[in-house]
Amino acid sequence: MKRKKYAAHYIAHKAKAMEIAKQRITYFNTFYGFMVKGIRIKNQKTRWGSCSKKGNLNFNYRIALLPARLADYVIVHELCHLGALNHSRNFWNLVEKTIPRHREINKEFKKIKIN
Repeated sequence: MKRKKYAAHYIAHKAKAMEIAKQRITYFNTFYGFMVKGIRIKNQKTRWGSCSKKGNLNFNYRIALLPARLADYVIVHELCHLGALNHSRNFWNLVEKTIPRHREINKEFKKIKIN
């Protein structure tokens, strides 16, 4: 039963999560100009998002349930991995370009459980 509950929750929020991801990537990418190959919404258990070497951005459907500033952080974080596939100083400088309070927001995420 628990599995069906999660599946229904995912289906109910997947389209909204995609809409948010596309809109915010379009907006933030005006500052970066990265090549985004694809965007996917997933039902991940432990991650808010991920970025592949091929340029695909993946987001947890639960970004649709976050306050806008937290969803923006996740989206910018993954978008910036297209410029630096690590968490180097260069990567954080990219994030800081559009999310200057990223350190505070990152601390908030450590308190949030995905499930």
